Amino acid sequence: MKKTIALLLAASCALAACSEKPAPIRITGSSTVYPFTAAVADSFASKDGSVHPLVQSAGTVAGMKSFCAGPGAPDLLDASRRITRDDLAACTANKVGDVLEIPIGLDGIALAEATAGPKLAVTTKDLYLALAANPMGKPNSAKTWRDVNPALPALPIKVLGPPESSGTRASFVTLLIEPGCLVAMPDAQALRTSGDPAKFDSVCSRLRSDGAFVSEGEDDNAIVAALEKDSQALGVFGYSYLERNMAQLRAVPIGGTAPDATTIANGTYPGVRQLYLYVKKAHMEKKPSIKEFLNLYLDMAAPAGPLVKAGLIPLSEKAAARARQTIEGGFPVERDALP
Repeated sequence: MKKTIALLLAASCALAACSEKPAPIRITGSSTVYPFTAAVADSFASKDGSVHPLVQSAGTVAGMKSFCAGPGAPDLLDASRRITRDDLAACTANKVGDVLEIPIGLDGIALAEATAGPKLAVTTKDLYLALAANPMGKPNSAKTWRDVNPALPALPIKVLGPPESSGTRASFVTLLIEPGCLVAMPDAQALRTSGDPAKFDSVCSRLRSDGAFVSEGEDDNAIVAALEKDSQALGVFGYSYLERNMAQLRAVPIGGTAPDATTIANGTYPGVRQLYLYVKKAHMEKKPSIKEFLNLYLDMAAPAGPLVKAGLIPLSEKAAARARQTIEGGFPVERDALP
């Protein structure tokens, strides 16, 4: 009798195991990358009804903290900036294990205005003098764009952008504000190389908090909506959001070049950045569906693919091949290669 019960329990357990659905793929991170990842998740689910990736838009910084918090979920991270040595150190300290870096495409930090706006055209120097908290080492008192450049209109300086938790904001500072600082104040380069990062940050990297730069949250659609209501304001977000809203918005050229698929791909636009996925290698080994998801992502991000039609600028053929090699070989990102 006992033997019969044991056999029945074993059979019951085996049946339950067979009926269990595979563990979902959990993804967090960038609001800029989110629409692309969500599209891939939907396509993946339609191909494999047993797995629907769960995608959360938390911002790159918040997503990075969650991703590096430990070996548990999430499995993947969307990032609109590259992981840093400090980020990777946090992953290591929390026993996350090896992390793979998968570039998925290019994007641009776009500056835009409503179609009814003043048709501004600025330089990185203009942006630095208008938006830095301490341009040239002094508190910013500029009220209008003409205060920073007599060739610009006397319109109030108001730029709507993402919060500090956003990789887009970090990229905006790195790609546009800091270069403007080095143009306006060449001596600032010595601060960067002399080992005084706090002073460089104060002079070149910190943005105003007096209303000239306004954090609108992680939802870039909120910035688009706000620009439609305030035609004198400018907005900062990924190029893909600008492309999706070209009926309502117009790109503001920076240094004489506006963002588009060509200027981003060839690097002539000054705000070009790469977008990434990061994945825990240990999770790839436990969940074979992750590798399938990543390969589908690169398929959809290829030239003429659905993600490119949605605003993602495709990787070069060589870069895409390296990304696939990373997935197939499970090659982790190297700390010495990171900023």
